[in-house]
Amino acid sequence: MKEDITTKNDIEKIVYNFYEKVKKDNEIGYFFTDAMKMNWGRHIAKMNEFWENVLFYTGEYNGDPLNTHKEFHKKFPTTPQHFERWKIIFDNTLDELFEGPNTEKMRSHAKAIADVMVQNIDKYLTK
Repeated sequence: MKEDITTKNDIEKIVYNFYEKVKKDNEIGYFFTDAMKMNWGRHIAKMNEFWENVLFYTGEYNGDPLNTHKEFHKKFPTTPQHFERWKIIFDNTLDELFEGPNTEKMRSHAKAIADVMVQNIDKYLTK
């Protein structure tokens, strides 16, 4: 039996492992390696803050993921299939590492995020 997510270190482990997988993925890896040209240290820290806030209500996260993804989409079009692949990799990462109520909360929140992104990107495309 695996343990549940209970600490900041647990979240860091998930985020690190997830992005290592995503960067190597044939379907969506391009977005995270070639397209984004991002500061990985800053991005990972921001994602850790985001998930800590989701699970532990830290109030540390400050950002606008929807707007960030819309701006990214203008340069590098994304599809619902890309977000579906993102969810699969995220779920697989969770399954490998943890289980329990916080793990399911994180999974549910990730699904909701991906769904909102797809709905709003679809709206953006139809304008």
